[in-house]
Amino acid sequence: MLRVLDVERPEPGPGQVRVRVALSAINPGDMFMRLNSTRQDFQRVGAYTGRIPHQDGTGTIDAVGAGVDQSRVGERVWIWMAGAGHPWGTAAQWTVVPSEQAVVLPDGISDELGACLGIPAMTAHWCLHADGSLRDRTILVAAGAGAVGHYAIELGRIAGARIVTTVSGPEKAALAKAAGADLVVNYRDADAAQQILDGVGPVDRIIEVSLTDNLELDLAVAGPGATIVTYAARPDDPTLPVFRLMWSNLVLRFALFLTEPRDALLRAAADITTALREDTLTPLPVHSFSLDDVAAAHRAVENGITGKAVLDLR
Repeated sequence: MLRVLDVERPEPGPGQVRVRVALSAINPGDMFMRLNSTRQDFQRVGAYTGRIPHQDGTGTIDAVGAGVDQSRVGERVWIWMAGAGHPWGTAAQWTVVPSEQAVVLPDGISDELGACLGIPAMTAHWCLHADGSLRDRTILVAAGAGAVGHYAIELGRIAGARIVTTVSGPEKAALAKAAGADLVVNYRDADAAQQILDGVGPVDRIIEVSLTDNLELDLAVAGPGATIVTYAARPDDPTLPVFRLMWSNLVLRFALFLTEPRDALLRAAADITTALREDTLTPLPVHSFSLDDVAAAHRAVENGITGKAVLDLR
């Protein structure tokens, strides 16, 4: 399904900018879109019908469309949701996006850190902030060494929360601790729930990657009125113990980046850029591939690589 082809360089339309891509980041959602796209989802890309994958990346603006200030030419930017609704994802030397989806990278911020943002950091922001202030709240982040988990830890700490996270082993525990988690627990431990309760007490919000696998642990540590926000889906849906959820007045929220409210996306982009300026966000471990090796990069993501796989187009 993945082919490297030469097509005409895109031109920015009204309100758009063209970005010369430096790094194109790959997310699990790109696997879903590749494997589940139908011909109805494809559009014309030069002489071909298809879509250029990937939503996130970094690069430099080299052209602007009508209505965009010419001063933007030359800006280094991080890109979000590039391939949503049109065929020009970031897995190409150039992409075109609405101007607001190419956000200025502050001085001193690496392409590697900028490429790690997009879907992971903005999903984490929405999961954290969809239910009000985090100040003095206790947050459980499932899979703290994952991309969304990493930024949920860092953005949660910035917002004043206390963070506990679960991981599957020592290497991932070290990554979660380096991101700033107050408590790291191996979810495979038989007493994982008790470790959380003893360490931080009942939690107020849970940022969940696998509701099917983790619901029992979540229910064991959730305080009254807690919110569970799940941002990923497995093929097998969970069975919900309705009365147990009801008894504790729990809120179960589902979050999907591609359908997140526009104002929340823009707020996330602004808050993430502020955090970059304040040097409070860190990159994931980055694994670089060439554009010709895009299939190998996708296989690495499918196989659960720790960190971020990127295509280096510099």
